[in-house]
Amino acid sequence: MIEIDISDAILRGAAELERTANGILTHRLPLDARQRFSDPQLTMAESQPSGARLVFTTAATTIEIDAVATRRTFLGLPPRPAGLFDLRVDGVLTDRAPTTGGVTTIIDMATGSVNNQVESSGLIRFSGLAHADKLVEIWLPHNEAIELVALRTDGPVTPVEDERPKWINYGSSISQGSNATGPSTTWTALAAAAADVQLRNLGFGGSALLDQFVARTIRDAPADLISLEIGINLVNSDVMRLRAFTSAVHGFLDTIRDGHPDTPILVISAMLCPIHESTPGPGAFDPAALASGTIEFMATGDPAEVRTGKLTLEVVREELARIVADRAGDDTHLHNLGGLNLYGHNDSDEHPLPDRLHPDQATHELIARRFVDTAFADGGPFARQ
Repeated sequence: MIEIDISDAILRGAAELERTANGILTHRLPLDARQRFSDPQLTMAESQPSGARLVFTTAATTIEIDAVATRRTFLGLPPRPAGLFDLRVDGVLTDRAPTTGGVTTIIDMATGSVNNQVESSGLIRFSGLAHADKLVEIWLPHNEAIELVALRTDGPVTPVEDERPKWINYGSSISQGSNATGPSTTWTALAAAAADVQLRNLGFGGSALLDQFVARTIRDAPADLISLEIGINLVNSDVMRLRAFTSAVHGFLDTIRDGHPDTPILVISAMLCPIHESTPGPGAFDPAALASGTIEFMATGDPAEVRTGKLTLEVVREELARIVADRAGDDTHLHNLGGLNLYGHNDSDEHPLPDRLHPDQATHELIARRFVDTAFADGGPFARQ
């Protein structure tokens, strides 16, 4: 087996690679952005490499990765499924391998205590590959932090140039991929594959809060296409009211435009989430569901407070449409996509949200198809020129 250097030459979809005591930790936000916040939720989400993948050509028949995964579970509830490495060969998903070992953070929601169980690094192994030149993509888990300790193959690898359009998508856990079965089958990854573009995923679970350091990250990054999924986290975190929301959206767009004056920007308003359609946040775990050993979410706000500026998904969609329409006169490359066109009221019976917040795998696939059919269609905001 040959030891392969893990570097930017073969690792796509990350902002930076941090050298750690174990190996390489991927970050989806650069250091200057990470220095702007200390929120543990965003710290966790940005270190989970959704959209990041190892890409190279090789005739190797066996590939091995030593990795340390960091995952979290909740005391008294079934453990969450292990993160997966997805192997795609010449664009086709051919194998999956779960993470093992690493660090498991156990959270007691009753007391707030946190305990860590530490095991050795795990081995991810793909074998039986064809002994012929092929394009290999190994997508890193979208829902666990991963330190890459070593990469080995039984044949040399060659980095590849990728001239396809670069697509940045910003958003919530739905964009990060919550409840998708694997990292290459989140709606964003599926849409990128179908549209034949390069994905950089800035979906951050619980943390799509219009932070200016994220806007600056998008401003400074190479991008041919930009989409912004905005809404659900602002409602379920209850961080701002309508007055602040309107200003924050304008500021976010203004900052991005400083670096991308003519790049198509597609603003995606919230997809259907019945608990927050007309009920403000904050969102919370449903105690009755927890008592039965499952995780479901609920809205705890008072609908009467909407008239004083509290946000609901209905309010957010209306305001985003108004903001985009107002700016479109001076910005012909700015577009709005109502989230209900991707997942709406007519879909909830056939594709209910399992935890009342996050889509399942079938719904990720539905959202991806509709996004591609809308955004990349002839005459659409992302149509090839």
